Amino acid sequence: MTDDEKNLNTEPEIDTDAGDDVVFEDNTEVTGMDYAVKTAKLKVQIKDLQKKNAELLDSWQRDKADFVNLRKRDEEIKKEFVKFSKSEIIAEIIPTLDSFDSAFKNKEAWEKVDKNWRVGVEYIHSQLLAILTNHGLKVINPLGQVYDHARDEAVETVKVDSKSEDGKILDVVQVGYELNGKEIRAPKVKVGHLT
Repeated sequence: MTDDEKNLNTEPEIDTDAGDDVVFEDNTEVTGMDYAVKTAKLKVQIKDLQKKNAELLDSWQRDKADFVNLRKRDEEIKKEFVKFSKSEIIAEIIPTLDSFDSAFKNKEAWEKVDKNWRVGVEYIHSQLLAILTNHGLKVINPLGQVYDHARDEAVETVKVDSKSEDGKILDVVQVGYELNGKEIRAPKVKVGHLT
């Protein structure tokens, strides 16, 4: 096989690292000032590459931190959504709780009902309330507390003679409810007013 045939059968060498900026040269003839100049240039090039590397690393770390924070925010939003997605169905169940409360408030009629039946209905009421409580529902019954206009809905003021009852809630006409710390219905109350 001739040299020409050998050259035809060999594949050309492909540079797979096109970004390689470092060129290795034979420095056997470089002396004195040429060597110092080339060394200085290489040092500058190394510092530039180190600076670029640090900038890229910093940018990557910031992007990673932003991504982690975004994922945390998404998880919090999902949790909030799940907490309050139940609010519609709970709002539909609240009138049922009101019916139980109305039945229990009518003491005269309630006492006439068979005791076993009363105990059964009270048990059903407590089961329902326990389930709703496990899902974040809390009853607001401010009887005896000072009236809070931000929380309570006053439906009537009642004249009182005692200063200790002035501004206090004397009767809760309808209990209120909050779901996961957010009020969904204000309690309707009667408030004492000093004459």
